[in-house]
Amino acid sequence: METIHYISSDLLALETINEIVFQGKQLALSEEAIVNIEKCRTYLDDKMKSHSEPIYGINTGFGSLCNVKISNENLSKLQENLVKSHACGTGEAVPHEIVKIMLLLKIQSLSYGHSGVQLLTVQRLIDFYNHDILPLIYTQGSLGASGDLAPLAHLSLPLLGEGEVYCDGFRQPAAKVLAKMGWEPIVLQSKEGLALLNGTQFMSAYGAYCLLKSQKIAYLADVIGAISLEGFDGRIEPFTDLIHLIRPHKGQVQTAEHFRDLLEDSQIIAQSKAHVQDPYSFRCIPQVHGASKDAIDYVKKVFRTEINSVTDNPNIFVGEDLIISGGNFHGQPLALALDFLGIALSELGSISERRTYQLISGLRGLPPFLVNNPGLNSGFMIPQYTAASIASQNKQLATPASIDSIVSSNGQEDHVSMGANAATKTLRIVENVERILAIELFNASQAIEFRRPLQSSDFIESFLKSYREEVSLVTEDRILHYDIEKSIAFLNSFQIDFD
Repeated sequence: METIHYISSDLLALETINEIVFQGKQLALSEEAIVNIEKCRTYLDDKMKSHSEPIYGINTGFGSLCNVKISNENLSKLQENLVKSHACGTGEAVPHEIVKIMLLLKIQSLSYGHSGVQLLTVQRLIDFYNHDILPLIYTQGSLGASGDLAPLAHLSLPLLGEGEVYCDGFRQPAAKVLAKMGWEPIVLQSKEGLALLNGTQFMSAYGAYCLLKSQKIAYLADVIGAISLEGFDGRIEPFTDLIHLIRPHKGQVQTAEHFRDLLEDSQIIAQSKAHVQDPYSFRCIPQVHGASKDAIDYVKKVFRTEINSVTDNPNIFVGEDLIISGGNFHGQPLALALDFLGIALSELGSISERRTYQLISGLRGLPPFLVNNPGLNSGFMIPQYTAASIASQNKQLATPASIDSIVSSNGQEDHVSMGANAATKTLRIVENVERILAIELFNASQAIEFRRPLQSSDFIESFLKSYREEVSLVTEDRILHYDIEKSIAFLNSFQIDFD
């Protein structure tokens, strides 16, 4: 495998981000990117020598101060002040993996040659990435409209030798790390601060990370759902292809096919059934899981476009000799998509919790709460409580952030996307669904033991064998918190190949 990814105009796919960030690739600029960056910077420098009229953010103030003209000798100070004054984040620290994606996406956006930054600035961001020097960024502070101003200000502070970074395993002043590396702080030129702060890289990085997790969750939801179906002695007929070909939503058809593959040659699914129908949480898995998969596919398309876009302002068009102030920093496409993703994932958790509930209900020959001597033993009673609590929280988190807007900057920024809030709460939903599915697996693996000596499919049995190496069968009451945590770790350990 190549160990260096060259930043260029080639399409940056989610799968590529996964390879770069999670397989330890280094970054470098392609010749194409270097030419684009230098050409745009040279154009802007030449323009400022001969142009005295106001150009937003280059020789004017920002936001509602856009009509305040700034003298040429103060243009560098203007950009430095912008970065410092906008670093107003608070809350929790952004996870390191997402900071790395933010760095990658900011570098990518600046490389197209429409932002006017110095080559040195982009190269320093690459140095941060390659040396695992990760700016301390906070989850709260962005309205998701003038770009992710506060988070990107914190991303940019270390360029100036300001702020804090994580390096060598701990948090420390950026100035100390720059001195250790022998790097001088960057002196920002005209427009550079604005190019760094305007952009959607906070929302985009969260979205990319959540999507990578979501694809894995959708796959595991099928696998765990199939184990639950076996434990509940469910029927295979609802997964027959004929049903889905007359309502051919892509995700629905694929889910039914996946279940047929997962349960091929299972003795449990093939045995005669006393019941005619299964509850919806089993019978409607293709329709529910499939709808969530279709939602994930839609969100992927939105983010594929965004992570290959220029989202700062104003934008420079060298060939057309134009500098245009627009609104590519507005996060509305991402806010809507992130809300949709959160709803779709929440539903995967909701139906999973219902399957868990069915498994502990003492139906179809299963003992109440999936344990011998119920009464003396509470068995799996309370893990379902936990799953129900988390599923309920997801319903609260799935309330759309994108329906809100609060006027800012003295009315200049009078509609905002709230996409950053959509991003951070969607990550919480992702993590919650992982926990709900882990609890379902814990229950389903217990239930299927009551179907012995019948065997499930080779794949399911192999999966369960691996799981049993981490979580043993429950024969009497014990502290189940540890089993749940081991179940979560088991699911997180899986690597899923992307299409």
